[in-house]
Amino acid sequence: MGSNTNNAGKTRFAINAKIILLSFLFLFLILLIVRTTFPSSQQLYSPVPSSDTELTIQAQAQDDSAGPASAAATDGCPSATAAAACTKTPPTLAQALVHYATTNVTPQQTYDEISVSLRVLAKKSPCNFLVFGLGHDSLMWTSLNHGGRTVFLEEDKAWIDQITRALPTLEAFHVNYDTKVTQADELMKLRDEEECKAVTDPRSSKCDLAHKGFPREVYEVEWDLIMVDAPTGWHKEAPGRMSAIYTAGLMARSRESGETDVFVHDVDRAIEDGFSKAFLCDGYLTEQVGRLRHFTVPSHRARPGRPFCP
Repeated sequence: MGSNTNNAGKTRFAINAKIILLSFLFLFLILLIVRTTFPSSQQLYSPVPSSDTELTIQAQAQDDSAGPASAAATDGCPSATAAAACTKTPPTLAQALVHYATTNVTPQQTYDEISVSLRVLAKKSPCNFLVFGLGHDSLMWTSLNHGGRTVFLEEDKAWIDQITRALPTLEAFHVNYDTKVTQADELMKLRDEEECKAVTDPRSSKCDLAHKGFPREVYEVEWDLIMVDAPTGWHKEAPGRMSAIYTAGLMARSRESGETDVFVHDVDRAIEDGFSKAFLCDGYLTEQVGRLRHFTVPSHRARPGRPFCP
């Protein structure tokens, strides 16, 4: 009887813990929904008015051109009147709540690690978010960046097919890597090479670490957040994350202006630890929580002559 009582207690504790975790996730999502109902200065593709007059003209033009149907389609509201104060849960957020409430599979990162990226997303979303790796946390990232664009780069095509069949709203691309973990020490020596310090489009870089095989649109978008949680790097024949970390930093440096938040997971491993410090730079390190390291990398094109590492 004592053993059964203990088992029952453990079961209730596990259920209660899951309910608490889901409640926190639901609260964060609701806060995100409330935030996105108001205009944000971080909205992408929206030119900044140069004067109050221009602002008025833009507002009038938007009112004239956007009819009730378009407003309803954008916000998921039944009418233009309701769109102004719509609180309907967006489909991606609703899907995420149901998905994580009905599965025992949890994201690869811990609650504290996820919270680091969540704080940045709370300030920057909707934004452009590039994620190396497609996993059980992908729907969560897409939902937390509601209204923005979240793209996943994955090395395993069969895994992409499996995940996107279950979650067809995810945007994922297959990527091949031509490196191996066994090459890490040799590739680390490139940090002192001038061609690897040059700030340019990765496609035209002369550095062997620059990845040139992503889909074209990956290079043509300025990413506000980049998460490096792939490719595989835990065995010798795996591609490792050497080029992923370097290319993430290169894309951050070569944006027109502003800064990019770059996150590297699994920094308890030698490659993730060494390459993130060498190519994303200790001087750009913002914080580390658990196995997640957060770098804030500024545009180098906006200030020519800026050293590769501060």
